[in-house]
Amino acid sequence: MVVGPYRRRRPAKGQSLTADVERAPEARLEEAVGLARAIELDVIASGIAPLSEIRPATYIGKGKVDELAGVIKGEEIGVVVMDCALSPVQQRNLEKAWGAKVLDRTGLILEIFGRRARTREGSLQVEHAHLTYQKGRLVRTWTHLERQRGGFGFLGGPGETQIESDRRMISERIAKIERELEGVKRTRKLHRDSRKRVPYPVVALVGYTNAGKSTLFNRLTRSGVMAADMLFATLDPTLRAITLPHGAKAILSDTVGFISDLPTMLVAAFRATLEEVAEADLVLHVIDAAASDRERRIAAVRAVLEEVGASDVALIEVYNKCDRLTGDEQRRLQEQDPETLCVSALTGDSVDELVDTMAARLGLDVQRLNLTFDPDDEGDRERMARLYRHARVLTHEARDGRVSIVADVPRRLVARIQPVAR
Repeated sequence: MVVGPYRRRRPAKGQSLTADVERAPEARLEEAVGLARAIELDVIASGIAPLSEIRPATYIGKGKVDELAGVIKGEEIGVVVMDCALSPVQQRNLEKAWGAKVLDRTGLILEIFGRRARTREGSLQVEHAHLTYQKGRLVRTWTHLERQRGGFGFLGGPGETQIESDRRMISERIAKIERELEGVKRTRKLHRDSRKRVPYPVVALVGYTNAGKSTLFNRLTRSGVMAADMLFATLDPTLRAITLPHGAKAILSDTVGFISDLPTMLVAAFRATLEEVAEADLVLHVIDAAASDRERRIAAVRAVLEEVGASDVALIEVYNKCDRLTGDEQRRLQEQDPETLCVSALTGDSVDELVDTMAARLGLDVQRLNLTFDPDDEGDRERMARLYRHARVLTHEARDGRVSIVADVPRRLVARIQPVAR
C-alpha cells in the first residue's frame, strides 16, 4: 500500500491558490506509486491521507491509523510506503499498529538505489547513504545482549550495549567508505584532467527521473544503455563519444535522475558523480514535456544543479516526449518559450536540430553572422526565435526600430536564419 500523507496548505497572504503553491497531491501520489513499482512491489492499494497537522507519534491521526489498519489486515498487505519523512519513533509505532513493514520516502529511494547500483562506485555511494540513514534508526531491541556490568557490586555501570556496539560499527564502516569515496573523487579528477588534454568538450545530460535521458543518450550515441519507462531505471553514470556535424567530437555523459525531495544524504553521497555535471562544458536539461507537474520537476532539477555548483554551466533545456503532445500543445509550448527545443528521443523527431544546437553552443561547426531584423515583421520574428533557439547569440542591440544580432550559427541553418533582403 502507498499512502500520501500530505498537509493541507493555504496560500500566503495576497497569493492565489494555484499549482505554483504546491504540487498537486494526485501527482505526488502517482510518483510515489511509481517509486514503489520501481523495486517490483505489487501495489494493490493507494490513497491520500490529508493532514491538518503532523502527529509526533504516528505522523497521521489515530483515526486514519485505525482505518488503514483494517485495510492492511483485510488485504494482507506486507509493506506500507509513506510518502513523507518519518522519524524512527513514528516508523516503529506505525509498524506496531499495522503489523507490516513501513518504509518512508527516503527509505524507499535508498532501496531503489541499492538495487540499481552496478559499479563499485555506485555501490559505495548507496551504502554510505543507507548507513547514514540507518544509524539514526537503531532501536533498543536487543537488551538481552548487553555486556555484563563492570566494577564491583552495584557500583559499576552497565557495559557497552548492543545498540552502542552497532552504532560504533556503523560509524567505522561509514568512515571507511568515505575514505574510499575520496579515492573515487581523486580518480574522477584525474579522468577529467586527461579529457581536458584531448581536448573534447563534455556534454552532461541531466533531468528529472524518467524524463527519457537514457533513451536520448542512446539516440545520440547509438549505444545500448538500459532505458525503461520507470523511475531511476539507470543509476551509474555512462560516458560515450559522439560525432557532431562537421566531424567535431564531444563526450556525452548520462547522469543519475533527480527527483523532488531527494534525500540530502543521497546528494552528499553522489557528490563525486554529480561533480561531472559541474565540470561539464554544456548541460542538457531533459524535461518530460508530457508530465502534468512539469514546472515543479524543472524547479527540482534546477535546485539540485545549484546545490552541486552547476548553475553557472551553459545549459540547453530540451523538452522530450513531444510525440505525446498534440499539435496545439506543442504550439503553446513554443509560444511560452521561443527558445524551446521540442524533441522525441523515441521517434528521433527534431534530434538533428538538437545536435546542431549543441554544436553551436560549443562553438563547433558554426559561421559567425552579423544580422539585422525588423521586429515588426512576423517572418523576422520567427527567424529571431529560431536564432535564439539554435545559435549562440553574442550581442543583441536594438536601435531605430531594428535589431542587430551577432551570433555563431550552425552552418546547416544559415540559409533558414538569414533575414529576407529588402
